[in-house]
Amino acid sequence: MTVGRPDPSPAADDEVGPGARTPAVTDGRHPAAAFRSAVRDGRLDLPAPGGGRTAERFRRLAALGRADLTLARLGEGHADALAILAELGASPDPARRREPWGVWAAVPASLTATWDGERWRLTGDRPWCSGAGLLSRALVTATAADGVRLFSVEVGGAGVTPLAGTWPAVGMAASDSRTVRFDDVPGTPVGGPGSYTARPGFWHGGTGVAACWYGGAVGVADTLHAAARRRPLGPHALAHLGAVDAALAAARAVLFAAADEIDADPTGDADRLAHQVRAAVEATATTVADRVGRALGAGPLCQDADHARRVADLTVYLRQSHAEADLAHLGELVTASGDPGW
Repeated sequence: MTVGRPDPSPAADDEVGPGARTPAVTDGRHPAAAFRSAVRDGRLDLPAPGGGRTAERFRRLAALGRADLTLARLGEGHADALAILAELGASPDPARRREPWGVWAAVPASLTATWDGERWRLTGDRPWCSGAGLLSRALVTATAADGVRLFSVEVGGAGVTPLAGTWPAVGMAASDSRTVRFDDVPGTPVGGPGSYTARPGFWHGGTGVAACWYGGAVGVADTLHAAARRRPLGPHALAHLGAVDAALAAARAVLFAAADEIDADPTGDADRLAHQVRAAVEATATTVADRVGRALGAGPLCQDADHARRVADLTVYLRQSHAEADLAHLGELVTASGDPGW
């Protein structure tokens, strides 16, 4: 991947770089309420990836992540659902766009899709469903006789049951990411077998998740930056702040260089690009959380509820990466390329 210019200067309320102002996205509300409000107001109608404004899409996702990672997780899912529907020729009408959507695509084999002669029906337990009790509709993968298909389902409909006690985690607690049981639930097909992962935008969406991670890392770094402005820091803490600044600058450059590449070749295979960006941003976010903790000690984690929740949320969100499995896949892609382009 070529690291080019950073993204164009964003509007003040979208700034996500070190030292920039944190946008007041939540206005003090619970993330779930802020999410539903943002959907209703159209603030999550982001530019489509690959349409020439991917940098703006990533900036706005990063701004959500900096403000609140739960809001970012829910907002990214909604924006990704709308992008998927557009790419597969099933864009909802304007009224439907003002309803909260999500994408529940983990573990496709956990749901079975059967055709009863009139319509598709889904059965099984789907884990990792963010917004289980918050969404109106979700895009859901399921395994059918002809392969993995994508369906649109009404979340509040009969047979869709979020299971209590399936998300006891502290991190991302407000995202309501429960296992959802599907009991003979009607689903509307979106695209054909395999089309969900075969479309170019599949990896564009995966890169958008990294924009949320980056924003979350900036939010964690804000605590160290604020401490440095309140009081003199010792040389070791200042060294950590400098390392955090350098790491975030590198991740930002990688993220927005990827936005340029996606816009330059929107139908190209972005598998390797997405894995490069996700690995780079994950490493940066991990470094930031570690260095901020080492610089400030246990105080913010024990006495600053917002910071403690942000660190816990970021720790869970980063595990949407598959760690060494993703790196091994990236290594396979580099090997197959012949010329890695370094």
